[in-house]
Amino acid sequence: MESSNGFRNFTQMKNLVFLILMTLFLQQCVQKKIDLTKQPTQQITMEDNTHTNNPYYSRTDRTKLNVSNEEWKKILSPEVYAIAREANTEYPFTGKYNEFDEVGEYYCAVCGNHLFRSSSKFASTCGWPSFFEADKEGVIYKRDQSHGMERIEVLCKRCESHLGHVFNDGPPPTGTRYCMNSVSLDFQRDKK
Repeated sequence: MESSNGFRNFTQMKNLVFLILMTLFLQQCVQKKIDLTKQPTQQITMEDNTHTNNPYYSRTDRTKLNVSNEEWKKILSPEVYAIAREANTEYPFTGKYNEFDEVGEYYCAVCGNHLFRSSSKFASTCGWPSFFEADKEGVIYKRDQSHGMERIEVLCKRCESHLGHVFNDGPPPTGTRYCMNSVSLDFQRDKK
């Protein structure tokens, strides 16, 4: 009888831990009331020049920016602002670059800073675009203890916008997985 009660208590405890973990995960996905499952309102490429209202956007200038969030809010779309400036996360498997294999360069959607080359992208099946190597001059790292987790946040080195997180479970040669939000990225296809 005691063994049966012990097993029942263990099962209840296991279920409780599972529910708590799921709640924490779901909280991360629904922090803001912006529908992040939709594609960004602007599909940005170098050719369509949709960054004309963003005086800070440049794919060649690496000068560090010091722009207030109030100013960014006036410039960026609500989706980009929520993720890049408020460290929100797009829902898994919804980003435009998750299952994307074009050859070219990835840039910060906020300021245009170079971040990744497509040759470092891999299919991780985690639900977000993943890379095994970043441009060392393009990103910086910050300890992130939000949502009861210990992670390393990846930020754009030029504008300090949130890009995603980096984990030590990636493929060779680096063993790292840069798990990025598509909304925080722009892509420029290589010229043929």
